Amino acid sequence: MSEQIYNVLFLCTGNSARSIMAEAIMNRVGQGRFQAYSAGSTPTGEVHPRTLALLKRMNFDTGFARSKSWDEFAVPEAPKLDFVFTVCDNAAGEVCPIWPGQPMTAHWGVPDPAHIEGTDTEIALAFSDSYRMLFSRISIFTALPLASIDRMSLQTKLDEIGKSKEKADECP
Repeated sequence: MSEQIYNVLFLCTGNSARSIMAEAIMNRVGQGRFQAYSAGSTPTGEVHPRTLALLKRMNFDTGFARSKSWDEFAVPEAPKLDFVFTVCDNAAGEVCPIWPGQPMTAHWGVPDPAHIEGTDTEIALAFSDSYRMLFSRISIFTALPLASIDRMSLQTKLDEIGKSKEKADECP
């Protein structure tokens, strides 16, 4: 019998940096167990060029990357979602659509590198830091024994991952 593949949606406001990174990371780290997607409440319509550059440096195929609305995932024909994670504080505070499948949700806030001002080095560091935080949280999540953990315990673990020491300073 084949193992269940869990559908995971990463949400942000613009869907141009953090959620795109999270989608890429999850599809690599969780390959065979997870199918990741990303979306935004008010998508910018384009993926931030520094996001694409970082992913390419990390040997990701960026052909998947496009900035899209979360509305694509709130229709009956959308994939049944098992998990929905917000990776920015703005998206966490917004009223989300009703997701097909009654997914588990958690907030994993990460600072937005797309809004950092400074030198090229400072901006590159912000993108790298966001990637590192997301990679850490996603790695912890994919190591959980999902098939053998009850829903309440799993929710506690999801919330703890978002509050890990890797969290953004502005996260609750």
